[in-house]
Amino acid sequence: MGRYLIRRLIQAIPVLLGATFLIYYLAFSLPGDPVSALAGDKKADPTVAAMLRAKYNLDDPFLLQYWHYITNLFQGNFGETLQGRQVIDLISEAFPYTVNLALVAFAIEALVGIAAGVMSALRRGKFIDQLVLITTLLVISIPVFVFGFVLQLVLGVELKDAWGIDFFPVSFNETDGLRGYLLPGFVLATTSLAYVARLTRTSLMETMRADYVRTATAKGLPRRRVVVRHALRNALIPIVTFLGADLGSLMGGAVITERIFNIHGIGGTLAMYVWQKQGVVVVGIVTLLVLVYMFANLIVDLLYAVLDPRIRYA
Repeated sequence: MGRYLIRRLIQAIPVLLGATFLIYYLAFSLPGDPVSALAGDKKADPTVAAMLRAKYNLDDPFLLQYWHYITNLFQGNFGETLQGRQVIDLISEAFPYTVNLALVAFAIEALVGIAAGVMSALRRGKFIDQLVLITTLLVISIPVFVFGFVLQLVLGVELKDAWGIDFFPVSFNETDGLRGYLLPGFVLATTSLAYVARLTRTSLMETMRADYVRTATAKGLPRRRVVVRHALRNALIPIVTFLGADLGSLMGGAVITERIFNIHGIGGTLAMYVWQKQGVVVVGIVTLLVLVYMFANLIVDLLYAVLDPRIRYA
């Protein structure tokens, strides 16, 4: 296991370099001038513009700019915005909101999705199965921004006006604590939740037809024990793979949800600095998301051995 972890950490270095190189190239290729974008509708002062370009190496070739960035990155420096703020400070302010939102969404999609998939698989062809299939298809078909605005209107406005229930705030407020993340977390989790439910249903139905499950049933073991300890445990392997990859997607794809509920997280920060054409901030945030992806995939690989004792890492 220790040798496997060392190999994975070594493999992460070229992945990080490749990802940052690609993102930096895309940010470098954005049309327009970041100094002019910083000035807005006014014309940037030529002296100030020249000083900014010299300070941030904006006139250097692409490879030289990337070399400056990557050397600073390995020293723990994510760069600096044209306004003089450290990128790591921007990330440290916005990252906790996105992490909390992503964790709430992750918990909702894992618990509700797996539970719905298990019930659907165990009652194949019955009412609950058809309900899960229709509901998940409907959820997948509705765009996130439409679903978010509808729930915001129904639960945050109509429910309050009709019944006086003010449990789901329309706009995010830090003082609401966990309650403030429930509605945006559910909106963020909806599409992934539907996929988890369908994946769980398919995987569990396939596992229930396996020989070892039929043998356990023939031995007279309780159905609950057969499902939980024998069938579901092996059926969770593809689901854990999906959930591990989706954790990074939840953090990177929260732009729309954060906008709807006025959450000042990573998504909104990333969108703002893309608009301002400040590539160093974009690359810094994406680099952080790449690290989250790699860490989540490593945890998933280690969980394989927990779910299936036959899997061993040398």
